[in-house]
Amino acid sequence: MAWASDPGLAPDGGLAQSLPMTFRACTVFRLLLILPLPALSLAALPLAPSPAVAQQKHSIDALAEHLALPIASGLAGARNAATFGWVVNAAGVRNIWVGGPDTPARQLTRYTQDDGIELSEVMLSPDGRTLAFVRGGDAEFPDSSLPNTDHLAQTPDQQILLATVDGAGEPMVIGAGHGAAFSPDGSQIAFSRKNDLMLWDGKSSRTLAKLAGDVGRLQWSPDGKVLLFREDRGDHSLIGLFDIAAGLLRYPGATLGDVADPIFSPDGRSIAFIQLRDPPASQPDSQASFWSIHIIDRDSGDARVRWRAPAGTGGRYYGTRGRNLFWTRTGELLFPWERSGWLHIQAMRAEGNDGPRDLTPDANEVENFTPSPDGKSVIYSANAGNLDTRQLWRQSLVGGAAERLTKDDRFTFFPVFGGDRLAATSTDARRPAHMVLVDGMKPLSPVPVASNFMPPQVVTFQAEDGVTVHAQLFPGKGSGQRPALVFVHGGPRRQILPGFHPSYYYSNAYVRNQLFAARGYTVLSVNYRSGTNYGQAFRQAPDIARQGASEYRDVLAAGRWLAARRDVDPTRIGIWGGSWGGYLTALALARDSDLFAAGVDLHGVHNMLRPTGAGLSPEEDRKARQLQWDSSPLGSIDRWRSPVLIIHGDDDKNVDYGQSLLLARELTAREVPFEEMSVPNERHDFFRYANWLAAYRAAEDFFDRRLTGKPPETLPIRGNDDD
Repeated sequence: MAWASDPGLAPDGGLAQSLPMTFRACTVFRLLLILPLPALSLAALPLAPSPAVAQQKHSIDALAEHLALPIASGLAGARNAATFGWVVNAAGVRNIWVGGPDTPARQLTRYTQDDGIELSEVMLSPDGRTLAFVRGGDAEFPDSSLPNTDHLAQTPDQQILLATVDGAGEPMVIGAGHGAAFSPDGSQIAFSRKNDLMLWDGKSSRTLAKLAGDVGRLQWSPDGKVLLFREDRGDHSLIGLFDIAAGLLRYPGATLGDVADPIFSPDGRSIAFIQLRDPPASQPDSQASFWSIHIIDRDSGDARVRWRAPAGTGGRYYGTRGRNLFWTRTGELLFPWERSGWLHIQAMRAEGNDGPRDLTPDANEVENFTPSPDGKSVIYSANAGNLDTRQLWRQSLVGGAAERLTKDDRFTFFPVFGGDRLAATSTDARRPAHMVLVDGMKPLSPVPVASNFMPPQVVTFQAEDGVTVHAQLFPGKGSGQRPALVFVHGGPRRQILPGFHPSYYYSNAYVRNQLFAARGYTVLSVNYRSGTNYGQAFRQAPDIARQGASEYRDVLAAGRWLAARRDVDPTRIGIWGGSWGGYLTALALARDSDLFAAGVDLHGVHNMLRPTGAGLSPEEDRKARQLQWDSSPLGSIDRWRSPVLIIHGDDDKNVDYGQSLLLARELTAREVPFEEMSVPNERHDFFRYANWLAAYRAAEDFFDRRLTGKPPETLPIRGNDDD
């Protein structure tokens, strides 16, 4: 099953701080500046300067300018109209944009502050005339405690707002919650609020039902009479049906496991869903059959297994980054399966006994997909022919060769239909994520360009055990032997490409690596084993994570590969990364301080101990926990000598803030030099641009002092009254 986020422990809060952000170098206390920036709109944002101008700019200004480049996300399309909506984040100022092939893009909302308030879950009515979105909360953890990253006197609510696409009037709040779904006629909206199932009827909102678990994948039946959803109850999940007129709640087809991606048949009479289990703790590598596809009769509740994955490769469920089950108008079920060792799209008749057909045998790895509105073809994003790229393809459901829709000069993700027109998210080495019409790759709105960014080089090298590792090399500017950095991404279920990433977090990391290179560091960004898009054998490699940290072999090989280069000073190699990348950074410093001279660890995992799961004998449990400990940075901390900068937000819901508190205590006891930045009220993927800017400034300052001997940049001080 795909990991949705970096695994951590349950949060336990953090240390109260009176300042918006603190940065201490052991016993030295300093304030980090956060430069106030004007609110930016996409149309008004200045483009990055030419290389000649950039060389004259202070590096801090370059960082602020490039991190401020707008990044678009959350593309959505109307079912019956060629209208699209999306979110643009420019220097932390988030706004909703709308547009289409015949409608010039325009900004629909008028927010002006870097306030850390997320906009998410863009949803258009079927006719494309109205748009709903969520403002506030945490899109990754929508039912968690609400974030307050701007330190406001009152925590911002999580609200669903409704706006007219023509821009008439201000967006209207319809209720607190998330997961909005328009009714088929667009007159009503269903949504959830914690454990409540809610309905807005065009005038007011009311509670339909109080549930035992969290609601996800909420959708209407085609006749507008029944709501379908997935209810997560922690250790299992269920398919839920709510009859609006009768006020009746049912749970048909319940199983001893989890369910995923429920979907109505086109006529609304049946429901399909994926049923899955994880292997037991005693047999984590079992290739038994752990998932199947079920079909339920909506009225009777009768359920049947349409297909069960056979044992062997692909016997354990793994899905794409998006919806994973579709029921087309032509009666086909579309879903992913990695029977070949690669994630491919399968087609299977909903009615019948035939097995699935592999629609994408040459795709390498499919990352996301969607059927065409007529149900005759599927559009998918994959790395066919080049593992380190991402292109869109169209495949007919009746067979034949796939049609390539995009070109090598850019990366394209997340295909979305608006009516019968296709749009997607696109990036390249110089342009951050923006929305395009796939036909002609015409941008839906103006696109900023980092004109002085050079495309990184794709390189490969071998780990000690013979595994081939893919990476991107950012050659450092200058002559002679230079300092170098290894960058390790988080996830770990992720792949970094040689260009801007479509996510906000890794778009920022790409900017940071480009500017490290401009500052004279040679940077190597590593796609280590356990990451995605290199096949199941690479993602599920033996002894990864808590079972032995075999992915660290790739990180170590990256450091040694850099050390062997003539243009790199082998005594000045640093390492940095966040989340799982923070874990690997800490592991590198703990195990190999002789190679890695310094590191920046953003919200990393340092103690890998966690419950091993039911089913292990006491002796098996002891051995499993010992292996977890040996896979932890703390398991090798007595060998840690190199200095490190630790950065963590104390409201992190992905990786417990206590992981960094623990590391700071252990390093203090061993007199290992470290510096620290605590970010009060901030989440894992920092919600405020100002916090990213300050953290990345601190990283630059740290590496400059530790690896180059340069003095820190002169930073003006601002008071906490401006935060």
